[in-house]
Amino acid sequence: MWNLLQIELFKISKRPRTYIAFAAIAAIVFIFQFAFKADGQSYMNLMLQSVKDSFEFERTKAINGYFMCYIILNTLLVQLPILVALIAADSISGEANMGTLRLLITKPISRTQLIIVKFAAATIFTILLLVWMAITSLFFSLFIFGADDMLIFRSKGDESQILLISKDDVMWRYLAAFAYATVALTVIVALSLFLSIFADNSIGPIIATVCIVLVCTIISNINVPIIDKNVRPFLFTSYLVGWKGFFYIATTDDGIPIKGSIENWSAIRNSLSILLLHIGVLLGASVFVFRKKDILS
Repeated sequence: MWNLLQIELFKISKRPRTYIAFAAIAAIVFIFQFAFKADGQSYMNLMLQSVKDSFEFERTKAINGYFMCYIILNTLLVQLPILVALIAADSISGEANMGTLRLLITKPISRTQLIIVKFAAATIFTILLLVWMAITSLFFSLFIFGADDMLIFRSKGDESQILLISKDDVMWRYLAAFAYATVALTVIVALSLFLSIFADNSIGPIIATVCIVLVCTIISNINVPIIDKNVRPFLFTSYLVGWKGFFYIATTDDGIPIKGSIENWSAIRNSLSILLLHIGVLLGASVFVFRKKDILS
C-alpha cells in the first residue's frame, strides 16, 4: 500500500489545480497582511470604539502576528473546503474520466485498499495545505507584525466580549486549532471521496461537495429553535469552526483570564467526536459502495 500511496501523491503533485490551492491561500493571506499593514489602525479603532472607555490596551500593539493569524483563519477556514474538494473529489471520478479506473482495480490490491489509499493521499494534501496556511498566516505575520498579547473579539449571546490572551499563552492554542482544522477538513475529504464514486468526471463531485457545504453551513447558522434542536446538531458544518474554542479563555469570578485554560473543553471534545464519526461513516460508506460498484470505464 505504501507504493500505491506514493503513486497517488505523485498524481496529486502533477495536477495544476493542486498549486492553484496553495497560490490562492498565499494571495489571500498577503492581501490581508498588506491591508492591515497599511491601515489596520482604522479597523482596530472601529472594533474598540464601543469599549474605549472601559478597556485599556495600547492599540498599536493590538495588531500583531497572533491577531492577524486569527483574522485570516476566520476568513480562510470557511473557504478552504472548496480548495480541498478540488483534489479529493477527483479521487475516483478522475480515474474514471481518464479510463484508468478499470485497469487500476485489476492490480493485486483490493477495492477497500484503493479507497483507503485515495483517502490517505487526499488527507495528506489537506495537511500540507494547512501547514502552508500556518506558515503564511502565522509565521509570516509574526515576522511582519511581531508578537504581543492577543485580542479576541467574541459575540456571546447579545453581548460582545473582548478577551486578552498573553503572548506566551498563544502558540499552543494555534497548534491545537490547526490540528482541529485538520480533522474538520478531513470530513470534506471523506465527503468528496464518497461523491466521486458516483461520477465519471470531477466537475460533478466538486460542485456537489461545495453545494452540500454551502447549504449545510446556511442551515447551521439559521437561528430557528426547531432547526437548532433537531437539525443543527447532526450537521458537520456546525462544528467546522470549533477551533475557535481554543481561544476562548476561562476567567476567574473577577474576570481575570486564567493562563493555559479553555472555557469549554467538553464542547471541543464533543465536536471532535462528531467530526470523527462523520469521517468514519463517510469512509465506510465509500468502501461499501465502491465494492458493489460496476466498473465500466
